[in-house]
Amino acid sequence: MNKIAVRVGTHCALALSLGVSFGAVAQQTQAVGPYKDFKGVIKLDVRDSTPDWKPFLPKKAPDGAPNVLFILYDDTGLAAWSPFGGRVNMPTLQALADQGLRYTQWHTTALCSPTRSTILTGRNHHLNGMAAITEAANGFPGASGRIPPQAATVGQILQDNGYSTFWLGKNHNVPEQDVASGASRKQWPLSLGFDRFYGFLGGETNQWYPDLTEDNRFIDQPYGPEKGYHLSKDLADQAVKMLRDQKATNPSKPWFMWFNPGANHAPHHAPKEYIDKYKGKFDDGYEAYRAWVLPRMIEKGVLPKNTKLTPINPLPDSVANKADTVRPWDSLTPDEKKLFSRLAEVWAGFSEYTDAQVGRVIDYLKQSGQYENTVIFYAADNGTSGEGTPNGSVNENKFFNGYPDELAENMKLYDKLGGPDTYEHFPTGWAVAFSTPFQMFKRYSEYSGGTADPLVISWPKGIKAHGEVRNQYHHSVDIVPTILEIVGIQMPKVYRGVTQFPLSGVSMKYSFDAKPDAPTRKHRQYYAMLGTRGIWENGWFASALHAPITGKGHFDQDQWQLYHVEVDRSESEDLAKKYPDKLKSLITAWDEEARKNLVLPLDDRTAIEQLGIERPSEEPARDRYIYYPDTAPVPEGVAVSVRNRSYKILANVEIADPDAGGVIFAHGSRFGGHALFIKDRKLHYVYNFLGIPPEQHFVSSEELKPGKYTMGMEFTREKAGPHHESLGSMKLYVNDKVVAEGPMKTQAGKFTLSGDGLCIGYDSGDAVSKEYTAPGRFHGGTIQGVGITVEKASYEDLEKEAQRALMRD
Repeated sequence: MNKIAVRVGTHCALALSLGVSFGAVAQQTQAVGPYKDFKGVIKLDVRDSTPDWKPFLPKKAPDGAPNVLFILYDDTGLAAWSPFGGRVNMPTLQALADQGLRYTQWHTTALCSPTRSTILTGRNHHLNGMAAITEAANGFPGASGRIPPQAATVGQILQDNGYSTFWLGKNHNVPEQDVASGASRKQWPLSLGFDRFYGFLGGETNQWYPDLTEDNRFIDQPYGPEKGYHLSKDLADQAVKMLRDQKATNPSKPWFMWFNPGANHAPHHAPKEYIDKYKGKFDDGYEAYRAWVLPRMIEKGVLPKNTKLTPINPLPDSVANKADTVRPWDSLTPDEKKLFSRLAEVWAGFSEYTDAQVGRVIDYLKQSGQYENTVIFYAADNGTSGEGTPNGSVNENKFFNGYPDELAENMKLYDKLGGPDTYEHFPTGWAVAFSTPFQMFKRYSEYSGGTADPLVISWPKGIKAHGEVRNQYHHSVDIVPTILEIVGIQMPKVYRGVTQFPLSGVSMKYSFDAKPDAPTRKHRQYYAMLGTRGIWENGWFASALHAPITGKGHFDQDQWQLYHVEVDRSESEDLAKKYPDKLKSLITAWDEEARKNLVLPLDDRTAIEQLGIERPSEEPARDRYIYYPDTAPVPEGVAVSVRNRSYKILANVEIADPDAGGVIFAHGSRFGGHALFIKDRKLHYVYNFLGIPPEQHFVSSEELKPGKYTMGMEFTREKAGPHHESLGSMKLYVNDKVVAEGPMKTQAGKFTLSGDGLCIGYDSGDAVSKEYTAPGRFHGGTIQGVGITVEKASYEDLEKEAQRALMRD
C-alpha cells in the first residue's frame, strides 16, 4: 500500500491520482497556514475519522469574565445630577452610586466625537483622528475624522477574546462622507468590533423622529410619537432584546454593551409628564443654582470644603466669544426668565426620563441573574452645552447657521417646548450652572467646565466599597485600560498586522479598593479642542486663554494661566505670576504632548467655516446631481449643497391620476429644509428657513392635469444678508412656464447637524412643511427622476434637456 503525507486542505483528487485506497490509510498530518499549530491524525474516510474542532472555535473569554455595560450621556457637567449634588433626579444612577463608586475628578476632551473615540480605543483623541467632531475634519492626521488601524478598538479586542459586543444610540465617529447608503462601512460599528448596532451615526438626532441605523443599513423608526415613541425608550427596548437574543443562543459568553442615549444633547425632547416634574424648580435662575449646588456638592464629598465659585463670564473681552456670554439673571425680562426656566425644566425632564429607560435595562440584568457580575460605567462625554447662545433657542440649528433667536418667536412655542414642534437648547447660563463650580462649559478644554464630568462605576461582585467617592484624577482615555485589566486581556502591540499606538491611558482598577484620596496613578494629560489648550500634570493645571470657534487664531499670543487644582479644584486662583517656572514647565509639557499626539496645527475657525469645509469624498464635486425615487435618504454631508449659491431643481413627472399628489423632493425638516410637492392638483415649493414662520411658500397658479411634465424651481442668489443668509429671487416652473415667483432667502449653514437627508418621492422623519404629513409619499403618477444643479445654465436650457429625457422614457 502506498503512503503519502497529506496536507490539510489537499484535494482528494491528488490521492486518487496516486492510487491511494480510501478508507484504508491514516496519515500523520502537518497543518499549514492559519492552522500551523494543529497536529493530528486524519483518516481519508470521514466515517473512520474523529475531527478536532478546537482550532476552529472562537477564542473564549477568561473564566469568570464579567459583562461590561457603559452608559454614556451627552453634554452634562458635574453639577447636574442628584448623586453629585445636582437638582436633576436620577434614580437609576443614584442606586448604582449607592452600590458602587462616584468619581469626582474624571475628565473628558470637552467635545463628543473626540471623547467617544478615546473611550472606544484608549488613545488620545488626536491619535484617533478626532481633533473635533467628525463634521470638522480637515485632513491633517490628528483631524482626519477617521479612526486609524493603529488604534484597535475595545470592541475588536473583546470580540476577538470571546465577548459579544453591542453598540446602541449615538455614534458620531463615522466620517461625514461615509454616513451614506452607498459609502464605505469601514468606520461603521460593525467594522470596528461590534456584533450589533442600533442607533444614529451623526452627532445628534430628533428624539421624536430619529435618523436610525440598524447594523449596516438605514431604517425607519418602528412607530411615531403619536403612539408613544421616544428614542430613549426605543434604545432601552433594543438593548434588552439584544441581551435576550444573546443569552438564548450563547449563554456562556460575556458581553460588552455601549449604551449612548441622545440625552442630554440638543434637541432637548421629553414626555410632558417628566418635564412637568420640574415645574418651577429652576425659577430662581442659574446664578442662584450655582450658589445652591456648590454646598451640596461639598456635602456629598464631590468637592473639597474650600472650593470657590468662579465668575459666570471669566474671559476678557479681547478673548471671549460673544455667543458664549452669560446674561445675568437679574438683567432678564419676566418673559425671558419664564422661557429660560422652562428650557431648563425640559432638559432636566429629558435627563430623568432617559435615566428611567436605563433603569429598565438594569432591571432586566437583575431579573436574568446577570447584574452581580456586570461592571457598569455611567458617565457623560463633556461639560454642559452652551450652543444655545445667551438667549436660548427653539431651534438649535440657528447656532450652526450663525442666526440669532428672537424672544417673541420663542415665546409662541412656550407650551410646546420639549415636544415634536421644537428643537430647543437652553441658554448659556444653564451650561455654566450645570458645570458648577468651574469656568465655562463644553468646547472649552482649558477649563474643567468643559472637561469635568460625572462618572459612577458599579460592580457588585468586584467592588467591595459601596456609596464611596474617589478623588483620583483620571480621563476618558483611562476607560479602555480599566476594562482590559478587569477582564484580564491586554491590548496587543500588533493587531491585524498593524503596529499599534500604545494606550494613552492608565487603568483605574486600582482605585476600586483604594482610599478616597489615595494618590492617582495618572501623571499627565494634555487638552486641546477647537483652538483651546490646557495640560494637567501631578496636581497642577496650565490653561491657555482662548475661546473656541472664534476664528481669531494667533495662538502664539495666548496668555497662559496656572492653577494648583490639587487644592483649588474649581481653578479659581491664577498662580501664573507666583510660579512662573512651574508654568513654563507645563507649557513645555503641552508642546511635548502636542507633537507626540498629532495635535498640531490648531484650528479655531467658526462653526459655519468648520461645517462648510469641502472634504475628500469618493465622489468628485460636481455641478449636477440626479436622484431617483424611493432610495434611502441621502445625508447632507454627501448630498448636493445649495448653500450660499444659486440653484435649480427639475423633476420629470408623469401624472396618471387627476388627484395625484405627494412629495417629489424633500431635504431637511420643519427646523430647516426645502420641498417640492403636489397638493390639491397644484405644484408647491416650500423653503423652510430655520423653522421660522411663516414658511416661504410658492404655489402654481394653474392646476396640473394628467400628462408628462418637467417641473421645478430656480433660485437666483443676489446678495448676502446681515447674518450671511442668501437673499435672492425664486421662480416656480411647470414646463417652461413661470407659475409663481417672489423674493426668497436661504440658510448659510446646514439644514441639520445630522439626519433628515435628501429624499425623492417621500419625506423621511420630520416633514419639511406643514402642508403635508410625513412621509407624504407620491401617488397617482410616476417620478422619473429629479435633478438638482448649481451650475450657471438657465432653467430654460436645462428644462429642454429634461424634457428630451422624459420623452425618451
